[in-house]
Amino acid sequence: MTMIAPESDHSDNPSGRPVPNQRDDGPVTAHRGGTVSVDPRRAKQVVLGIVLTTVAVIGVVLLVAGIQNNSQINSLRNNGVPVTVTVGTCLGLMGGTGQNSAGYSCSGTYTLGGTLYRQAIPGIAFHAPGSTVPGIAVPDDPKLLTTPDQLVRQHASWSAFIIPGLLLALVGATLAFLLVGRRSRPAGAVPDGNVDTEPR
Repeated sequence: MTMIAPESDHSDNPSGRPVPNQRDDGPVTAHRGGTVSVDPRRAKQVVLGIVLTTVAVIGVVLLVAGIQNNSQINSLRNNGVPVTVTVGTCLGLMGGTGQNSAGYSCSGTYTLGGTLYRQAIPGIAFHAPGSTVPGIAVPDDPKLLTTPDQLVRQHASWSAFIIPGLLLALVGATLAFLLVGRRSRPAGAVPDGNVDTEPR
């Protein structure tokens, strides 16, 4: 007895060609990189904090430098003793264009308290190697050296504190303004006047 196979339904495949098995694994979604949301208000606060910190550091550095400079001048004037500096080397300094001489950088040796010290000679005057130059040094700080001519022109002055004082005052005033502004805003309010309804 001959079995006749039932005709296959090719209504979905008019060409009659075999169709590979297909599985429906669900919807295919494209994975995209997550976007980063930047809060402009927070970004401004970070930038302002960096600027204020930088200004404060500069002010402190200048303040310390001014205090140290005045202290050295006073120490040389009050405690300095004469020394004889023997010039060792003297090198020419080039100007901004590199063509003109801007002076000289000389160094020499001197003895204080039985110890030999080598230091730069203040000023930009030329001193012949092997010659001697009068100097003033402090026994408690023997590496602190100057010349009588330089010391006459040096005076401890409060003007060294003007710039650092202004910088630190600016930082303090800015912080005080921000603090007062934050305290004056009602709870839950944001700087643009809207009420922050975001859950805490």
